[in-house]
Amino acid sequence: MKKLAAIFIIAIFAWSLNSCDPAKGVKDAAAVAAPSKDSLVKRGNYLVTTLGCNDCHSPKKMGPQGPYIDSTRMLSGFPSTAIVPVAGPGDVKKGLVVFAGDLTAAIGPWGTSFAANITSDATGIGSWKLAQFKNALRHGKYKGLDNERMLLPPMPWQDLTNLTDADTEAIFTYLQSTKPVNNVVPAFRPAGKG
Repeated sequence: MKKLAAIFIIAIFAWSLNSCDPAKGVKDAAAVAAPSKDSLVKRGNYLVTTLGCNDCHSPKKMGPQGPYIDSTRMLSGFPSTAIVPVAGPGDVKKGLVVFAGDLTAAIGPWGTSFAANITSDATGIGSWKLAQFKNALRHGKYKGLDNERMLLPPMPWQDLTNLTDADTEAIFTYLQSTKPVNNVVPAFRPAGKG
């Protein structure tokens, strides 16, 4: 019985020493508050995949089952070497929105918009800061800069405004980890400017 009491007293003493170490509490809180880069990349990959970012930001190839993502240009936006699509006479006036065959460009009443390069390349978002990325998703600002124009359809930024800070950071961390693809996407073309 004396051995059991001694073990119990030592356990209480060790617990009290551990719980009184303020540095340990800070370390534990930091470990909980700051996920690892690997876990952010995995979460970001999951979110990019399930939110459908590849639908518009990745060029496609045509296969027997229909279009599929060109893995060599994944998330690189409208290809700079592609022919810019042209809507047929009166299409937009009839209320139609015309998409490029690989969905990386759209023509509508706003003009012609092109899916951005969101890879880690400097021609994409490689030089962006997290705050810029958040501003683009939360406030629809082109390049995440306050003095720029708004993002254009079909970019569904309004649907992304309620992403948590953690999810936005995970998406950004994943995109910053992607293979850089050098691709300068054409500038937006206002309606009537060909």
